[in-house]
Amino acid sequence: MTDQAQLIKSAPTTFTGTLSCLGPSMILSASIVGSGELIMTTTLGAQAGFVALWVIIISCLVKVCVQLEFGKHAISSGESTMAALNRLPGPLAAGARWTIWVWLLVQLVIFVQYGGIVTGVGQALNIAIPAVPVWIWASLAGTTTAVLVSCGRYGLIQNVSIALMMLFTLFTLLCVGLLQTTSYAISTDQIVEGFQFQLPKAVMGVAVAAFGLTGVGASEIIAYPYWCLEKGYAGFTGPRESSDEWVARARGWIRVMYWDAFLSMLVYTLVTCAFYILGASVLHGRGEVPEGPEMIRTLSKVYTESAGTGAMALYVIGAIIVLFSTLFAGSAAWTRMFSDAFAQIGLLDYSNESQRQRWIRGFAWFFPLSWTVLGLTFKAPVAMVTAGGIANAGLLLLVVYAAFTFRYHHLPAELRPGRFYDAVLWTSFAAITAVGVLAVVRIL
Repeated sequence: MTDQAQLIKSAPTTFTGTLSCLGPSMILSASIVGSGELIMTTTLGAQAGFVALWVIIISCLVKVCVQLEFGKHAISSGESTMAALNRLPGPLAAGARWTIWVWLLVQLVIFVQYGGIVTGVGQALNIAIPAVPVWIWASLAGTTTAVLVSCGRYGLIQNVSIALMMLFTLFTLLCVGLLQTTSYAISTDQIVEGFQFQLPKAVMGVAVAAFGLTGVGASEIIAYPYWCLEKGYAGFTGPRESSDEWVARARGWIRVMYWDAFLSMLVYTLVTCAFYILGASVLHGRGEVPEGPEMIRTLSKVYTESAGTGAMALYVIGAIIVLFSTLFAGSAAWTRMFSDAFAQIGLLDYSNESQRQRWIRGFAWFFPLSWTVLGLTFKAPVAMVTAGGIANAGLLLLVVYAAFTFRYHHLPAELRPGRFYDAVLWTSFAAITAVGVLAVVRIL
């Protein structure tokens, strides 16, 4: 009790103090930029041209409110995601609610997505050093991820990955600017076309997958509470109690979380639009779509055509960085989510530190190595990432249901937001549900 009491503290009130406490959403950004932005967004642009730009922007904006509901529940209750999902209404099977089993089922499809990411890392490294085959590079990437995650050296890798990702992001924005000096220069008519809210049937599947992966996807929203808990937001707030002091602390740390989520949203929305515009202007104009063993080489043309052939080396370095950061951050999240899910079934006690760490270390080896085998077996990274994106979009239906329950049945009355926030939240619910239904229809 003393140790827990020592963790309790009020949230910072200054802007600089708030900035020093950010981080969980940046981990999500590192997780999505490889599969969502680099691969899926650019592929959609290559297939659809500018007509689907509105889909990308909406996908980045509408999911943040749902993410906030998951974060608020974690801060106010101290519960992990799977423990919270296991308390939602509905039937039980083998000691766990239907929500846990649905999540596990969908994860089997999303599992394929990471096989595509491992292959992408191998392709990028093979371009850098062609003498080493893709399968060796992919195996090395999977093994390195397993070692780093199992050793728990997450903080260092997180900071380095985010710093390098930001450098790659700046380069991507520069390439968008340089496009204006080439034959692929963006016109006002193209931008207008991107906001006509039309979508050709031929690109519907890729658009649904992009919606599931760009911005924060369902998997990232489900993982977010783990990072909020590990960052300390719930511990700083303290166990729920009926006191003005607790309410003030909870509101303070929720405010910090709001800044964390919204600043991250601004960053990944800007980056996502940049990737999409590059794909729509360069690849769509050339009639090329990233696929198969040539995925990374095809994607590289959005840079070499705008910044010159000398940009190839920088692109390869950047691709390695963002794909590996996605692989690493995703692996770290999966180890926690699956350990927690299995705890709900009764295979371990997630609150027991030693048990939890043993399972996390075991999964840290299982997932990256399994993804490596899967990726090297199928050798179709774009198709694999697309399948994961569609599954993520379908999983958003469960995420919306959970967010609704957290907001209207679990959130303490003292922490409830105003009508404007609720109006935005319901807009998010409607948009996400519509796309989620489309995803389920395509899966079935």
